[in-house]
Amino acid sequence: MLEASPLDDGWQLRHEGKAFPAVVPGCVHTDLLAAGVIPDPFVGLGEKEVAWVGRREWTYERELPAVPSGHEQTDLVFDGLDTVAEITLNGQLLGGVRNMHRSYRFDVTGLEGRLAVRFVSAYAEAEAVRGKVGDRPAAYSEPYQYLRKMACSFGWDWGPTLVTAGIWRPVRVERWSTARLARVRPLVNVEEGVGVVELRVEVERTRVEAGLTLEARVAGRSARAEMTGTSGVVRVEVPDAELWWPRGYGGQPLYEVELTLHHGSSPLDVWRRRVGFRSVGLDTSPDAHGTGFTLVVNGERLFARGVNWIPDDVFPSRVSGERYRKRLRQAADAGVDLIRVWGGGIYESEDFYDACDELGLLVWQDFPFACAAYPEDQPLRGEVEAEARENVVRLMPHPSLVLWNGNNENLWGFRDWGWEERLGGDSWGEGYYLGVLPRVVAELDPTRPYTAGSPWSGSWAHHPNDPAHGTHHSWEVWNRQDYAEYRCEVPRFVAEFGWQAPPAHATLRRALPGEELAADSPGMLHHQKAEDGNGKLERGLTRHFAVPEGDFDRWHYLTQVNQARAVATGIEHWRSHWPVCAGTIVWQLNDCWPVTSWAAIDGDGREKPLYHELRRLYADRLLTFQMRDSGLVLAAVNQSGQPWAGTLSLRRMSVEGEVFGAASVELAVGARVVDEVRVPAELEPAGAKEFLVADVWGSPRSGDAESGEGLRAVRFPVPDRDIPYPRPQFEVTVAPGSVTVTAHTLVRDLLLQADRLAPGARADRGLVTLLPGERVTIGVEGWETPDAAAARAALYCQESAR
Repeated sequence: MLEASPLDDGWQLRHEGKAFPAVVPGCVHTDLLAAGVIPDPFVGLGEKEVAWVGRREWTYERELPAVPSGHEQTDLVFDGLDTVAEITLNGQLLGGVRNMHRSYRFDVTGLEGRLAVRFVSAYAEAEAVRGKVGDRPAAYSEPYQYLRKMACSFGWDWGPTLVTAGIWRPVRVERWSTARLARVRPLVNVEEGVGVVELRVEVERTRVEAGLTLEARVAGRSARAEMTGTSGVVRVEVPDAELWWPRGYGGQPLYEVELTLHHGSSPLDVWRRRVGFRSVGLDTSPDAHGTGFTLVVNGERLFARGVNWIPDDVFPSRVSGERYRKRLRQAADAGVDLIRVWGGGIYESEDFYDACDELGLLVWQDFPFACAAYPEDQPLRGEVEAEARENVVRLMPHPSLVLWNGNNENLWGFRDWGWEERLGGDSWGEGYYLGVLPRVVAELDPTRPYTAGSPWSGSWAHHPNDPAHGTHHSWEVWNRQDYAEYRCEVPRFVAEFGWQAPPAHATLRRALPGEELAADSPGMLHHQKAEDGNGKLERGLTRHFAVPEGDFDRWHYLTQVNQARAVATGIEHWRSHWPVCAGTIVWQLNDCWPVTSWAAIDGDGREKPLYHELRRLYADRLLTFQMRDSGLVLAAVNQSGQPWAGTLSLRRMSVEGEVFGAASVELAVGARVVDEVRVPAELEPAGAKEFLVADVWGSPRSGDAESGEGLRAVRFPVPDRDIPYPRPQFEVTVAPGSVTVTAHTLVRDLLLQADRLAPGARADRGLVTLLPGERVTIGVEGWETPDAAAARAALYCQESAR
């Protein structure tokens, strides 16, 4: 039987005659940080102080112990090396590697001694490749397109430039005899109601003449098949298999598959994975609105409620299974049902996809290409295909994986960013996205759809980012336009859009110790990586709010409110146009360090107000006021599988609390549909002092704005800066684990910044608008000494400009 022994201890990191203890899996930066050689690059201006690390060579060393006899072959297996390295044993070359996204295996039968992995500088390798293949344009100046390494390690408009190296995934020794399972490709389908697992197997042999047998077990059923040469197929049918569904549509039953390779009666190797039975498709049919882009799971057409995922740490070896699960649990709790793994990052670890399987989170997987023209010459071309083949097969068992995507923004970049002229006919990646990658997916994983890029209209017959065709990235808003412009288009699928805000106050205090915080203080500017990021924040803010000069706390609160408002404007508009628009993927869920960015969860894992707003926006049921050609309507979005019935209450009010008009309507919305109620003209608010409130209550209403089964929508017809809000008056009471606020006036966008109570404290909700007489109870975790004065100091809300 194959035996595996981890090689995760006893490593040293060597550089210029110095040696430091090394952690494997890990990387150079984390080892130097642990040794006290470098400052924390996440704190202050530390990123600049460690820039030299990425331009040096580094060597990892340890003893490779003698292997006990009893097996015919011994292999040294690296699951991930970042990125360009030579592996030697006693000074003799075992091999060279040049791809972070692949695993590597070396025959070390009968060998022992000093094992060394020498990493060359990624910069040096990238420049050497550029010299060979020629220059290629990119959205950023760093040379990330010349090697198969996580692109965002070279910096992004939300990320630091921390180009590391290291043994970033596990390493082990495997001993085996006769044969081992080299590749298992599971094709999981549902055929006429029967779950089918077809395992296509390749083996590596030491003895050609040995007769081999495959045995597969799934859900108490088994099947056997004889191997032919080095390949074989075994198929198991599960007639009573339950379907795997995305969250909100059904359960997530998972079935363990066990495949054993036998020689006679002796087991040689075992492969185990969990699978789920489901069908998945992508409807890109043309229609009266253009070309659709709708995910279909088990025959059910979905509006995808998505978020974009970047590596959760710029040093991904630090992201544990527990951290993956926590972050993805946060996503699921916010109503998210789709995670897009963005193309400037990595193929994530099994822990990530396992958690998505269990949580019912659909995964859209980009191949790692982003925002650059990628050469198609060697040595890159062969690496791309090998990497794709390995990772497609590795991730195939996961039912959560529903879409392969060729790249991020490169087809768009070729058309709109001046690349075509600069390239002068040189290759730039089209052959990957429209050739190599769809061919690999069709050959190895025909159970899943493939799309060439995001954005992509489906063919060169339309502009790559045409909102009427395929996927669309909405970045004119934020870069140049106000978020109200989201309402001007109804894209078929919005794969990227978003708005910036700073991280939580406690995150800033940790990352910028001792700094007097200001929007333009040195640390704040360093932790703002977007081009003219603060300028765009300021322009976006002043369109809606009057910002007191020099008041950082108020600026911090209002920028976070504005982020939530911007994303809400887009999602409410697009969800109200289902099924023409079939999904939104917010840029972005998470951060890889403390930074002002588009994230809903900051680099220290704290939830911004946007996160809690997503819980409302991505709930199964949503109320939103929208303008149509016929006038103002209330759109009732019901994405649940059950009809929605209740009493709709409309009230036209003044900011002082006076009710000018009211109406009640019985609401009845079918499952998975959007219904619209025309707002009577006499209830439409007029002027800066009026607003409209809609409530739907499925049970008798109490004075608590958050009680019962109610949903609320509010519409103010003018920007906040023009609204004469009354001075907010409210009472605050505290109890262990909660803060209760009772409003005596209109209190708009009330926010408890729990991290101001204690760095580890967390509130269970974000922005809340209260009418006079209403109250809200906010749950608070991690606050050991409740105090009403402290709670009041941590509460922020809208006020009239003074």
